[in-house]
Amino acid sequence: MAIISTAGLARTFQSKAGPVEAVRGIDLTVRAGEILGFLGPNGAGKTTTLRMLTTLLPPTGGAATVAGHDLLRDPAAVRRACGYVPQSGGVDPTLSVREELATQGRLYRLTRTQAAARARELADDLGLAGLLDRKTSTLSGGQRRRLDIAMGLTHRPEVLFLDEPTTGLDPGSRADLWELVRRIRAEHGTTVFLTTHYLDEADALADRLVVVDRGVVVAEGTPDDLKTRYAGGTGASLQDAFLAITGRSATPQESTPVAV
Repeated sequence: MAIISTAGLARTFQSKAGPVEAVRGIDLTVRAGEILGFLGPNGAGKTTTLRMLTTLLPPTGGAATVAGHDLLRDPAAVRRACGYVPQSGGVDPTLSVREELATQGRLYRLTRTQAAARARELADDLGLAGLLDRKTSTLSGGQRRRLDIAMGLTHRPEVLFLDEPTTGLDPGSRADLWELVRRIRAEHGTTVFLTTHYLDEADALADRLVVVDRGVVVAEGTPDDLKTRYAGGTGASLQDAFLAITGRSATPQESTPVAV
């Protein structure tokens, strides 16, 4: 069953130099319970697409549904169905972990008692129980990303959008976060929509990959499918397949146009 479906989803920005087609027509389907890796070079339209699917940015063309709700006709229902963890996170450094989680619960209209209980539940589930009374400013990078994900899960979403979740983390913290993502899907059936520049991460985590370039889908399939089709076999690296598909690197050092 499809939990995300798009047809011709597009976004054009207006600039002094004229219109910029950041996303030129994305067609994709994401199955319920799937971990989807959404890949592309910088400037390919990944974050713009993700922002449209989470209602943070209105599309200028096409259509989409998330968890059965139309993106344009019922954006409030889409927001209730999805959790979003942005690249930069969003914690308040003056609050404790407990206060941050409880505040997030209140924003989702839980009572104070319900919000406090949900904060404890999330802390237990995501390895934050011993940190509840720590200020968020004192957390390590890996602990902060766990908190970001906990906040995205406050309302038990059907779909969790993760935008570059391990950028800047050390290898141990990255491995811990990978295991957390797998566990969230396994234990709760949550669909995970993941954007990442790390192709080893996409290879390790994703059931299926969608590669976009210049605002359109240029390839999709399992990691092994793409390696076989574009790099000669499953023994090749996903980096080899990615370069064959796009002719460009996936590394985050490339410059990204402001519009996308």
